[in-house]
Amino acid sequence: MLTVPGRTHDARGSGTRETILTVAERLFAEHGVYAVSNRHISMAAGQGNNAAVGYHFGTKSDLVRAIVARHAKPIDSRRDAMLAEIGDTCEIRDWVACLVRPGVDHLASLGCPTWYGRFAAQVMTDPRLREIVIDETFGPSVQHTVDGLNRCLPDLPLPVSMQRSSMARLLLTHSLAERERELAEDSHASGSSWDEYATWLTDALVGLWLAPHTPGG
Repeated sequence: MLTVPGRTHDARGSGTRETILTVAERLFAEHGVYAVSNRHISMAAGQGNNAAVGYHFGTKSDLVRAIVARHAKPIDSRRDAMLAEIGDTCEIRDWVACLVRPGVDHLASLGCPTWYGRFAAQVMTDPRLREIVIDETFGPSVQHTVDGLNRCLPDLPLPVSMQRSSMARLLLTHSLAERERELAEDSHASGSSWDEYATWLTDALVGLWLAPHTPGG
């Protein structure tokens, strides 16, 4: 069979990168980012060279960024499609769904088990890694969604809005991580699907945003 010089090497390199990304994501999700060394990742990925992770990705921060970017693109595409459907709606639930469903639908598409939800929860607790996640995920579609949500809540004071944004982010991040863990341990956890869970989570976040606020509290 005729081969093109360099193409086989490139394909192997790409395959190695994908394997390392998958293994690193799982190990980080299960053990925490700083508890897992490049050597652990290389061994679990079947790489005889302990420097394989550094060769393909550089620093641990670079590896984390690559993992986030691999998931951010399909999630962002799903959100763009939802935004195109809802247009300039005044329904707060539509905007909240655009925050919730793209990530949930992405996890559902990966089968079971998945690790990205738990990985995201791990990295969001570290100040430096958190900045990487925000940088890779907070693009135009997220900004569009947040702007639309804010337009639905014109009477909510800015400090309250900012606090509820933080609460919503925490609830979304850690709820998905916990749900993912439940499914990894028992594929029939709670007897519900990702789709149903997305509805419940949307319900909770709509309630959070629409809850009354106490002036001066």
